[in-house]
Amino acid sequence: MNIAFYSPIKPPDHPVPSGDRTMANQLIAALQLAGHRVALASRLRSYSASPDHSDIETSAALEADRLISSWSNENAANKPDAWFTYHPYYKAPDLIGPAVCSALDIPYMTAEASYSPRRQTGEWQAAQTHVIEAVRQAQVNFCMTSIDRAGLSRIVGHDRLSDLPAFIDTSTCRTAATRRASGPSCQLITVAMMRRGVKFDSYELLAAALRELDCKEWSLAIIGDGSARGDVAGLFDGIDADRIEWLGELSGDEVRNHLAQSDIFVWPGYGEAYGLAYLEAQACGLPVVAQDTHGVPSVVRGGITGLLTPPGDAIAFAEAIGQLASDDELRARMSLEAHRFVHQERNLAVASFILNQALVRARTPVSSETVAS
Repeated sequence: MNIAFYSPIKPPDHPVPSGDRTMANQLIAALQLAGHRVALASRLRSYSASPDHSDIETSAALEADRLISSWSNENAANKPDAWFTYHPYYKAPDLIGPAVCSALDIPYMTAEASYSPRRQTGEWQAAQTHVIEAVRQAQVNFCMTSIDRAGLSRIVGHDRLSDLPAFIDTSTCRTAATRRASGPSCQLITVAMMRRGVKFDSYELLAAALRELDCKEWSLAIIGDGSARGDVAGLFDGIDADRIEWLGELSGDEVRNHLAQSDIFVWPGYGEAYGLAYLEAQACGLPVVAQDTHGVPSVVRGGITGLLTPPGDAIAFAEAIGQLASDDELRARMSLEAHRFVHQERNLAVASFILNQALVRARTPVSSETVAS
């Protein structure tokens, strides 16, 4: 099938790295692995930090008209067989795909669409209405977490929902067999952008937990950069500077090399939809210490591939790190389980199979329907 791919929050070739950009590219790769031809439908960003989408709506309407005209006339041979939108939500609704699909009579589908009942009233209501209409038009909405499924089930029937657990391309990850033998010092590592908001909150709890850490010698490698780097560094004041290594922003290969040379991945995970960094770390054989919050439990199996602690409890987080750092047998067992979990259950081939099964069923579009919340 020819698939038109669209990511309203940012295009897959956007210069700024992010989890959204990574997942968009992985979805494209999974679709291609199933034998489909994927083309980027548009680079128009609908993301807006403010509720006023009027200018974007005008641009989106022109873009939809351009695509409809193009695929209806001189490029009709290149008309897509389906449209696939990644991550439409109230700040970045899909203002193009639904109109194009209606005009061309092709199936529409989404992945990681998000619905928040809190946005049903107030200044974001109009933007969320676009999301609701798109989700209801979709032949299938792929849900990457149970939280997303629960939200979407309030506005559309379960027959329009399909589970697609978050996944990564494991082919570039070092295997557990190539990881270093743990020495007398436990090497902790984290990978995260440095910006205000939930990322900063996670760094704050991590720093607080390290002050409470009572275990054998440890060190922490921090991979990441951003506008709040100075403030993030200040959170670790009072901790022996020799224990912290600030590595800045690194390439994917460099990140994976550092993961393979570490013992435990530590990141609280405030506000994480799921967190691809957790999957990458586990694919490299690292057990995880994180909080039992938001979408984290969808990518870390508590008690099996890592330890999950109550949100906001720095002491519990420190104790979990200490438990893994001091128990070689537990750490080794979780390392193997983490590696197995991602390489066998959260890889590109598994995602490709799930996507392809739905695409086969979605050859004929269906009309919108209203489902009472």
